[in-house]
Amino acid sequence: MAQWVAIWAVVAAAYVVFGMAGFGTALMAGPVLTQLMPLSRVVPLLALLDFSAAVTNLLRDGRRADVAELKRQLPWMLLGSGVGAAVLLKTRPEVLLLMLGIFAVAYALQAMLRRQARKTFPATLAVPFGLVGGVFSALFGSGGFLYAIYLAGRLEDKKRLRVTQSMLIGLSTLTRLLIFLMAGVYHDSGLLLAAVLLPAMWGGLWLGRHITLRLTREQFLRILHGIVLASGLALLARYFF
Repeated sequence: MAQWVAIWAVVAAAYVVFGMAGFGTALMAGPVLTQLMPLSRVVPLLALLDFSAAVTNLLRDGRRADVAELKRQLPWMLLGSGVGAAVLLKTRPEVLLLMLGIFAVAYALQAMLRRQARKTFPATLAVPFGLVGGVFSALFGSGGFLYAIYLAGRLEDKKRLRVTQSMLIGLSTLTRLLIFLMAGVYHDSGLLLAAVLLPAMWGGLWLGRHITLRLTREQFLRILHGIVLASGLALLARYFF
């Protein structure tokens, strides 16, 4: 019973973060859940819950998604996912994990410490952010914060940013979800476990969304950059430990 309470609490907290920023569940829930169940179950479980969360956000706020930014990033994200899969098959990508962690920490720290006015990213940055985000999503399931960095530099409206980010994560997760389905991963108790955790996921999403509605853009970005910093530190921990 205590284990189930812990799993529910972890999932709910992870989806508060997802409800606010549109990513971050692997960072929040992954390390704890792997202490309670095998990694081979955690990854497919979070993929299924992430996709469900993205669909929930889109059904509620999908009209706010920025279609132009989705069109810019989606092709490069898909290409990057293919490249990441090829790299995973051909090489040992641990050094890439180190580079990504250093980049995330450096970016988050400078974003949190800078005092100058916000700068808008050029649309051409959709190419590197989408491509690299796709690569690392395929390799480590950890590319979501790269999409968030790009969108934060493009979109002024925090609600539009959150929903657009959520849609990108949903589309990215869909690929992994289909692979897991074809591999028969959900033939055992995986689907049942996900169904049991749906109320925790929905509760976390609801709370995260309502927290975001009360934040100014500056407060929202501080939280976003904090999550990016935590993501980078988690990647560095995975590399060194």
